[in-house]
Amino acid sequence: MPRRHRSHSTEFKRQFVAEYHGGETLHALGRHHDLSCNLIRIWIEKTEAGALDEDVAAAELMAEYEARIAALERLAGRQALEIEFLKGVQHSGRSQKSGHTSGIADRAGSQSGGGAS
Repeated sequence: MPRRHRSHSTEFKRQFVAEYHGGETLHALGRHHDLSCNLIRIWIEKTEAGALDEDVAAAELMAEYEARIAALERLAGRQALEIEFLKGVQHSGRSQKSGHTSGIADRAGSQSGGGAS
C-alpha cells in the first residue's frame, strides 16, 4: 500500500533524534512509528548540522509575518468602514445644505395645503 505524504513538526523530529541518541535503533523507531529509516536518518543529519534550528527560526518568522498580515487586514477593514461612514455623512450633509426640509415638515405642509383646495 503506498504511503501518504505526512508533515511533521520540528519538535516531533527532535524527539526522534533524541530517542535515537538515547539508544533506539533506526529500524525500531521506523517500525514503531511507521516511518522510513532514511527519513529518520535525514532528521538526524539535519539536527547535527543545525538545520532543524533553521527550520524553527523560519517557522517563527512565518508566524510573525502571518500575525502582522492579520493585523494589517484588520486595520484595512476598519479604515474601509470609516471611509464608508464618512461618505455617508458627507452625502447626508450635502442633501441637508441643498434646501431639503425634513419629511415631517413636508407632510405637514402638504396636508394643510391639500385640505384648503
